Amino acid sequence: MQVLSNARNLARVLGSRTIIFNSNQRYLSSLIQSPCSSLQCQIHSDASSGINGSCSYPMPLHSIYPMISRTFFSTEAGTVNSNPTEAVKELYDDMLQSVNVKRTMPPNASLWSMIGNCKNREDIKLLFDVLQNLRRFRLSNLRIHSNFNCNLCQQVAKTCARVGAIDFGKKALWLHNVYGLTPSVASAHHLLSYAKAHNDAKLMVEVMRLLKRNNLPLQAGTADIVFRICYNTNDWELISKYSKRFMKAGVKLRQTTFDTWMEFAIRRGDTESLWNIEKLRSESMKQLSLTTGFACAKALLLERKPEDAAALIQSLNESLSDGRKQSITVEVEKLVNEWPSEVLKHQKEEDKKALAASLKSDIPTMVASLLNIGLARDVKLEDFTKNEILS
Repeated sequence: MQVLSNARNLARVLGSRTIIFNSNQRYLSSLIQSPCSSLQCQIHSDASSGINGSCSYPMPLHSIYPMISRTFFSTEAGTVNSNPTEAVKELYDDMLQSVNVKRTMPPNASLWSMIGNCKNREDIKLLFDVLQNLRRFRLSNLRIHSNFNCNLCQQVAKTCARVGAIDFGKKALWLHNVYGLTPSVASAHHLLSYAKAHNDAKLMVEVMRLLKRNNLPLQAGTADIVFRICYNTNDWELISKYSKRFMKAGVKLRQTTFDTWMEFAIRRGDTESLWNIEKLRSESMKQLSLTTGFACAKALLLERKPEDAAALIQSLNESLSDGRKQSITVEVEKLVNEWPSEVLKHQKEEDKKALAASLKSDIPTMVASLLNIGLARDVKLEDFTKNEILS
């Protein structure tokens, strides 16, 4: 009956929590509600007309570039001494012949074909040389002052990331460049996705710096990639820095971003940060996800409240469809067998013994409460009790 009472009072358990923000946190919390301004792309021709089309700043908000396996990227070091591919060199020569000798614009398909055929850094060099020549010809002969089509500019950045020519990709983010490229946050996402695939926090910092210098607006998709890179590289200071920047910019974070952020906080055993993040999350979305819910349950365990943790897990279970209820058992097993070692690893040496003792006592209490209400029946505590780090 006590557990069921806890479940009914779950909103009170989380809602009545006193969270003390410093002045900066109060400021950021007030900004979370500020809507991100909408940007609309102005394209003056069909999306396929990359050369003759134009794109004026600002750029559109695009969805996040999907995660790409590392096997699709070749490093710059591996392509420095390679030669341009035959197809790219042929297209390059034809387009230069067209603008420098025939004094006519080459077909749109030629530039798109060149982009699609780029395989290495030398190909990218030729591509950027062609872009510079085409821009010059458009300006001097056709009196076209606008930049290339938006889709083409983003495809250039994507191609730079695909072949690992990241230094050229960064050039696509400069507001003032000689290549006729209009920078956009969508182009930046291609480079950030490369950084994510390679766990390259340094590149991420460089791209974020370019976004700031060139006044490119941050988006929810940007935060999703940035937070995941910080999580994967175990850099809490960096995620704290950029979270403030996103909050100040009024970016409405996605559920997946909060998942990453709260999971990172509880992996470190940082309950103060966890509850601060949970307050921000609750202001923009009502429903806890499986990840954020279990992060809160773990925080309750760290606060010596195993029955409340069980009540929260029960509430999560009731919110899931029948097909997803098995996920509760999976998450409880990870909480029991994986999380204690992880959280203890991040504690100060003088605090480890006391925390280990409390977890060794409270986690079985939580599991027993779950068993009493018919949950976590498949969870075994044998490995937990043998865990040497808890001894």
